[in-house]
Amino acid sequence: MKLKKYFSILTGLALTVSLVACGPQDSGNEDTGGKETTENKELIVWEDKEKAEGIKDAVAKFEEENGVTVTVIEKAYAQQIEDLRLDGPGGTGPDVLTMPGDQIGTAVTEGLIKELNVGEDVTSIYTESAMQSQTVNGKIYGLPKAVETTMLYYNKDLISDEELPETLEEWYEYSKGVTDGKQFGFLALFDQIYYAQGLMSAYGGYIFGTDADGSFNPDDIGLNNDGAVKGAEFIQKFYSEKLFPSGIIGEQGINVIESLFTEGKAAAIISGPWNIEPFTKAGINFGVAKLPALENGENMSAFVNVKSYNVSSYSKNPDLAEKFVAFIANEENSKTRYEITKEVPAVQALANDPVVTESEAAQAVAEQSQFSELMPNIPQMNEVWTPADAALQTIATGKAEPTDALNQAAQTIKSQIEAKHK
Repeated sequence: MKLKKYFSILTGLALTVSLVACGPQDSGNEDTGGKETTENKELIVWEDKEKAEGIKDAVAKFEEENGVTVTVIEKAYAQQIEDLRLDGPGGTGPDVLTMPGDQIGTAVTEGLIKELNVGEDVTSIYTESAMQSQTVNGKIYGLPKAVETTMLYYNKDLISDEELPETLEEWYEYSKGVTDGKQFGFLALFDQIYYAQGLMSAYGGYIFGTDADGSFNPDDIGLNNDGAVKGAEFIQKFYSEKLFPSGIIGEQGINVIESLFTEGKAAAIISGPWNIEPFTKAGINFGVAKLPALENGENMSAFVNVKSYNVSSYSKNPDLAEKFVAFIANEENSKTRYEITKEVPAVQALANDPVVTESEAAQAVAEQSQFSELMPNIPQMNEVWTPADAALQTIATGKAEPTDALNQAAQTIKSQIEAKHK
């Protein structure tokens, strides 16, 4: 069954307000007549790179109200679980960390993060899909910090709003007319499944199907079905006709794409809201929009990735850490964090807040969210990235045809799932 966890209009609008290891440790609570003491307690919080400023005031308030010390350390959020595997057992890990939604299932399986004891009064403020990313087997393991979808950036000095192509086919034709090896039209990191899935999905491709209850089915792999192959064939045309520069192959290719856009050498690129601030500081006259539609009537999809705050299973103060997570991710602090970092939170009540509705970027995320899919959060997703990216790179470089490359990727993913998860 094809994965189509698309967001409703209301959910999309709400989005605009922007792996077994040691179990939980003793909370450290003393017998104080039923009251918890926080005296001399300290929390270590791992925050994302260049995002600590967004929670600075909230951290200070939490310290004052609870009589504790909170030390915030910035780390690349996608690497924090890997660091926790090493630092947690050694006693040098965090109490609270932030992580991508697709890592939740693996973190739970390995016992790295703690189930949260939070009620509906806490969870109900977030969008349903954002909370779904934090739920494994009916249990909650985190609270949403921010949501991301990719979107289209375009340089208004190179192409006006009136000229903006509506379909990817039109962008393809536009690129053929302006690309000369130094100047480019539309660019995307289509040799990476994170970006390519948006196109392949529009033709009917998918990563994992879903069961009747909506859960992901790792036995149903759709990366090599007819729709996925058709999407990959379209991707191949951008490379074979040299509409994409050769230097954008591989994970680091995104740096080339962003540099070309910053230098005014690319009319449009696919990227995410994390580039709003850098592009603004670079003085680019840019606009943002949802991803293009296709001539088959479908819109390009995108993964919705949910960043979250989670409590480490190694925390010596898990109750206090849980209290911090609920506090730092509440409506007031989410709004403040958005104003500073521009990371789009998943708090429903902020959907119509002027600070959000006046943001062109937030509105683009909202519109794209209508066509976007929740990134699978099951452990088997770990087996997808490398084979899928390798297949797309052989397609992009002309070393393999789409059908052969995607069949090989699907077989490799299936074999790795059977070897590691059965």
